Amino acid sequence: MRRSALIAIAVAGSVGLFLAARGERTQPAATTQPEPVKTVESQLDELGRIASILVDGELASDIVTDRAAKLMFRKDPNDPYAGPDNYDVNFGPFIQIKKLLIRLEELVDFPVNCNLWMRCKGQADLVHMVIRQNPGWSQFYSWAMQAAEPTPEIARVLEKGERVFVRAKPPRDHIVVLAPIRDSLGDVVGFVEVVTRQRALEAAGR
Repeated sequence: MRRSALIAIAVAGSVGLFLAARGERTQPAATTQPEPVKTVESQLDELGRIASILVDGELASDIVTDRAAKLMFRKDPNDPYAGPDNYDVNFGPFIQIKKLLIRLEELVDFPVNCNLWMRCKGQADLVHMVIRQNPGWSQFYSWAMQAAEPTPEIARVLEKGERVFVRAKPPRDHIVVLAPIRDSLGDVVGFVEVVTRQRALEAAGR
């Protein structure tokens, strides 16, 4: 190494030691890059990703009782609402997952519902809502609905195991991410509907 290079290294080291002795440090240049903007859509998607990880598909499959699952498909001409009127659940898994969904809703700073949908027992090609959160927002549920055929968006979640973003067409204003949930074998047994509404966002100043 040349003498001039050695001198330059020695000088640089001396300056560093001098600054350290005075308690001074050289600081990296301040970044001018702005923080990434967290859009409503990206936050809903992240909430869906977390739901897919935390919601236990086997536990969720135990929520609806076998009795209620059978009554769901029973046709009674004298009582068309026999199924929903006799709907019941196993309270242990129901309460555990409902509390988890409520906590998930608190991870964002705007109003959101996390609803649980499952494949129907005995008819896995159909789905039904198992937990509907307050205030009851849903893009896919209608009053007294029991078993329902999957929409194209729901079918994509169930068949491909992908999170799917859905924005309702006016006059509806739902903004939704559907997030698959799996059992211990990795099979998709249901999904969480993460949903907000445009009017709620505007009221929250978003």
